Amino acid sequence: MKHQSAPVHQLPIRVYWEDTDGGGIVYYANYLKFTERARTEWLRGLGFDQSKLRDEAGVLFVVREANIRYRQPARLDDELTITVEPQSHSAHKILLRQLVRCGEVICAELQVELVVVDAATGKLAAIPEKIQNSLI
Repeated sequence: MKHQSAPVHQLPIRVYWEDTDGGGIVYYANYLKFTERARTEWLRGLGFDQSKLRDEAGVLFVVREANIRYRQPARLDDELTITVEPQSHSAHKILLRQLVRCGEVICAELQVELVVVDAATGKLAAIPEKIQNSLI
C-alpha cells in the first residue's frame, strides 16, 4: 500500500566531537545512529513508544535492510536535520526514505526496510493495526 497522508518527520541533531573522526568529519556509521533516533522519534510522534510496543503488543521494529548513499560530509558543530518519510507499507514491513541534511545540502540518503517481529520469538509478525492505520 502506498503511503499518502503521514507528514515527513524531522529531527534536528547537532554534530558533537564524539560523532566525528580525527578530522572533524562525521564518522560514517554515526549516520545510522542519527537515522535510528529519527525513526524512534517518528514512531513516538505517531503515538507509539517502542518499549510499550514490546511490553504491551509483544512486537519490535527491526531493520531488515538499509542502503545508504553518502553525498557530502557533515562536520563538527553542523546542525543536521534527519527526516523520515514512509514510502510504502504492507502487513509486515514499512519502506522509508531518510535524509540527513545540513541546511539544504543532503549529506546522506537512506532507503530503510523495517519489519515487525514477535518480541519473544524474533519471528516475523504483523504491524499492529493502530500503526497501519496511522500510515494510511
